[in-house]
Amino acid sequence: MAMNLGGGGGSMADINVTPMIDILLVLLIIFMVIVPVTPKGLDALVPQPPKNKQVQPPQNDRTIVVQVIFNGAGHPAAYKINEDDVNHADLLPKLTEIYANRAERVMFVRGDDDVDFGQIADVIDIGRAANVDHIGLMTPKIQLGQ
Repeated sequence: MAMNLGGGGGSMADINVTPMIDILLVLLIIFMVIVPVTPKGLDALVPQPPKNKQVQPPQNDRTIVVQVIFNGAGHPAAYKINEDDVNHADLLPKLTEIYANRAERVMFVRGDDDVDFGQIADVIDIGRAANVDHIGLMTPKIQLGQ
C-alpha cells in the first residue's frame, strides 16, 4: 500500500504490463499450434490372449502367421507361412495368392529371439506389398497366453 503525502510534483514510475501480456499470448498461440504436429508411429496389431485359459480356441484357417526363423549368425533366415516352409523370394507371390480373394486381410509376424529386426521389417514390407491391411507382431508373452 502506498500513500502520497505531499505536494511534490514528480512523476511516479509504474511497470507497463501490456507488452508482457502480448508476448505471453503470442507464445501461447505458438505452442498451441506446434503441439498437435506430432509424428505418428507404426500401427501394430497384437493378438490378445484368450480370456478363458482352459478353453483353447479352435484353429482358425483364416489366420496367417509368417515366422522368421534364425539359422545362425551369417546365415539367411528361414521363413514359414503357418507351417509351410517358404523361400524369401516366394514370400510375396504366396502372400499375394493367399490374400487375393480374402475380405479380411490380417497377418501376424513372429520372429525368433535372435533374428535381426531388419528381417522382420522386410517381412512386414512384403506383407504391405501383398495388400495386407493389418499386420500384427507376435511376442513370446502373447504366444504363451500369459
